[in-house]
This record gives sequence, C-alpha cells and structure tokens, in this order.
Amino acid sequence: MIARLANALVTSALAALLLLPSGGAKAQAQPPSSYVVPNYWDPNVRVERPDLGPPRVIRFLTDDDFPPMHFATPEGGITGFSVELARAVCEKLVLSCTIQARRFDTLLDSLAEGRGDVLAAAIPVTAELRTRFAASQIYHRPPARLLTTRGNAQPELELIALRGKRVAVVSGTSHEAFLERLAPFVQRRSAPDLQAALALLRSGDAEYVFGDGVSLALTIAGRGGSEFAFAGGPYLEARYFGEGIGFLLRKDDIALKRAIDYALQGLWDDGSYARLFIRFFPVSPF
Repeated sequence: MIARLANALVTSALAALLLLPSGGAKAQAQPPSSYVVPNYWDPNVRVERPDLGPPRVIRFLTDDDFPPMHFATPEGGITGFSVELARAVCEKLVLSCTIQARRFDTLLDSLAEGRGDVLAAAIPVTAELRTRFAASQIYHRPPARLLTTRGNAQPELELIALRGKRVAVVSGTSHEAFLERLAPFVQRRSAPDLQAALALLRSGDAEYVFGDGVSLALTIAGRGGSEFAFAGGPYLEARYFGEGIGFLLRKDDIALKRAIDYALQGLWDDGSYARLFIRFFPVSPF
C-alpha cells in the first residue's frame, strides 16, 4: 500500500517540481503573509534531551525519487525536506550522521535488519507500522485540498457548498473514498491520474480537483500553475489521509528516538523547521 501510494504521487510531484522557476524551491525566499507553516508541537510539552551514551554515527536511510521529501540532485547528491530535516537534527544534536539512498520498497526491511538506524522517508505512520517500529514526533501531514481555477477560488469553502458541483478525483485513492463517504452529494469525475484530473478542470468538465495537497501545491508553483488556486482549507482526517510522517527507528533505540524528538522541537522553536518547509514547499499545501 505504501509503495503504491508513493508511485502514484511521485510522477505528478516530480513533474511539477521540475517546472519550478530557475532556482527551484529556493526561489521563493519571502513567502506571502498568507503562507501557512504547520505546527505539530505543543508549547506546553517540553522534551528533555536524553543521554545517548558513547559517541556513534547515526545512519539515516531514505529514497531518492519522491520530491519534495527526498530526491536526487543534478550533482548526484540527495536532498529534500525529510533529508535536510535529518541533517538539521544531527546538527542540533551534534551527532555524526550519514544519509544513504535505497530503493523505497526496501527501506523498512533495511531498518529492521540493522542496515540503518533511522528512516528519513515519506512513509506514513500507521498502527500496523507502530507494531514493528518506533516513530518520532510527526513532522509532516500531507493534507487533502480542493483546487480550482483562480477566478473560482474562495478562501472559505464548506464541504456542503460543493453540493452538485463537478469534482475531479483520482480513482482508487483515499481522496475518492473520502468523497464517496463524506461528500456523496458532489458529482464525481473519476480520473486515472492527477494530470487527467487537471485536464478535466482546464476543460470545464470539472469545477474542482480534490487530491493530495502537496502535489497540488507543486502544480500551482509550476509553470502554468498560476491559473489555479486552492479553495477552502486543508482536510486532515487521519482515517483517510493518515496519521502523518515521522522518523522511523527500531523499537530498542528509545534514547535515539527521544533525542530526535528533542531536536525536532528545538528546530521548531528556533525557526529552522519553518525555513526548511518554505524552502521545499514554495506554495504551502496548507
């Protein structure tokens, strides 16, 4: 399921990221005042830094084909939001770390078999996954969003306002399941992929596209994306769109998990998290 989700989203996300203006995600240094950086940290809960014991090299594993979370650079390196956040964690903890790319479908087994210490990849945390691994504080939750033409966009839009509206959605996805269950009053227009759904919107056969907020944000940021805008706010129902993404570790590495949680909170407090988020999400998916 996880691998299929990644394969379904990576094509549209990569295409949109490659269409960003020269300079990529770094080009938008000053986001608009309406830009939203999500906050997953409770200011009333403070995490203490645990003792990690003797010095060790922390081995992070990731994948190099899922922008903007983790992807290869033209120079042959690896970057992305999860990757740079992992590097920032290591810097915050003053740890020596390595980051190695592996094929996405091998990551969980590689961690379980001790070929790495932490997964820095966009693998949604689930109850089933928690039976096998420990997870850090969630640092990203991909929301679902409604996309429409810029002239039709409304910042405030209740779901019920879509009654009778034509909404394109990729078939077989959690987004389609959400509409089937919670918005049966819309006229669904099923599409085989995101590009086909966008084509329905452009042609007027659909008035909205409902889908993964990250892919849609990259569409807006890409060349030609100025014709689109988000309508309403993000949808974060965990039953359909997941608990979120955190760093995954083996269950016996509790001190390292606590240290990563401590570092993540510190990166939020000092603004580093927000700077990285803006760097890799030129249009906020929130």
